[in-house]
Amino acid sequence: MSKKDKSFLPDTGLEHAVNLLRQVSKIQENLPDRFPERGIGEVQTLDLLAPHVFGRAARLDDSHALAHMDPPTPWITWATTLWNARLNQNLLHPATAPFAIEAEKKVMDWLTPFFGMNGGHMCSGSTIANLTALWAARDAKGIEKIIASKAAHISIEKAAKILGLPYEQISTNTSGQIDLDKIGDISNACLVLTAGTTATGVIDPLTLAGQAKWTHVDAAWAGPLRLSSNHAHLLDGIDKADSVAISAHKWFFQPKDSALIMFRDADLANSAISLGGDYLAVPNIGVQGSRGASAIPLLATMIAWGKEGIADRIDHSMSMANILATELTKEDKISLWAMPKTGVTIFRPLTMSTEKFFQCLPEGMFSTCMLDNEKWLRSVAANPLADIEEIASTISEAIRGTIA
Repeated sequence: MSKKDKSFLPDTGLEHAVNLLRQVSKIQENLPDRFPERGIGEVQTLDLLAPHVFGRAARLDDSHALAHMDPPTPWITWATTLWNARLNQNLLHPATAPFAIEAEKKVMDWLTPFFGMNGGHMCSGSTIANLTALWAARDAKGIEKIIASKAAHISIEKAAKILGLPYEQISTNTSGQIDLDKIGDISNACLVLTAGTTATGVIDPLTLAGQAKWTHVDAAWAGPLRLSSNHAHLLDGIDKADSVAISAHKWFFQPKDSALIMFRDADLANSAISLGGDYLAVPNIGVQGSRGASAIPLLATMIAWGKEGIADRIDHSMSMANILATELTKEDKISLWAMPKTGVTIFRPLTMSTEKFFQCLPEGMFSTCMLDNEKWLRSVAANPLADIEEIASTISEAIRGTIA
């Protein structure tokens, strides 16, 4: 190949890609059935793929989209993610990623004080973050079992299996929190508390933090509330935990895959989860080896919006959830599970099956979950661009059977 291989050089193809992002054809041509012997070129490939990539994905920024804990992303993260792809930095090797490493340290230095932590690192999701925390708990403190509520994320059970530790699931109370009366001896355990359960968004009593041999808080969803002066109190007590996990690709509005694992004593944790090798300039900390510069889009967002800008968007999301729940209480044919604690609203119809009602609603408006063997509709206020009036009106029309 030529030393001037244009496939590796900035060209007009990038401008074409941005134009396709702005306006995509609805016509979808079939993709090749087999690996092509000869390629068709970059621009033609973009034209072929764009209708599939953009046309066959959920639009998380739609005015009615409140189904999942997956937000739309600000355009500054698109730009910086493109920069990352151009450079392909690897944080495993400092020589290839000097600024990316500095960017991650700055992000951690800025965020850890809100949680009473003093260090940590980024990883590709809270499944990895939770596994990292529990690995540290086992090897740094010698915990002998993991305890969490039945509402805990599945990644906690996965981590227990991977680490070869017994896993105890505690039943929840009527509010969906871990039942304090059912917790036994935790002197040799890692107690996992959830700040924002996946199904209902409730927060376990953080007053328990610090009472076990190691306390880990899975704050994948609700953790960013600590940046809001209006809602930070909901996570009071989190600073007594030994570790905290947060999904930046939730309420920090980052692209997949982006999460943070934080430690109250980072030196202690890192001593347990670091491994060296002859080919490494510095020890590899955590579960992942090679990993990209996911801190750069997060750093860009934090600088562009500031703490106030992030908090405003989270506050707006919380407000939308409360408005929706209040509107639902006015419907005599709707049962509201509870007022939302962290932007997650659970409800069901009283005059028809939840599934039938769900099918009447626009795709992506809500999701479903099972609570006590009963199906409920689930709304997650992750999209700041949602139109709550439109959504409430759609629910009202659907429950009366008048939806178009």
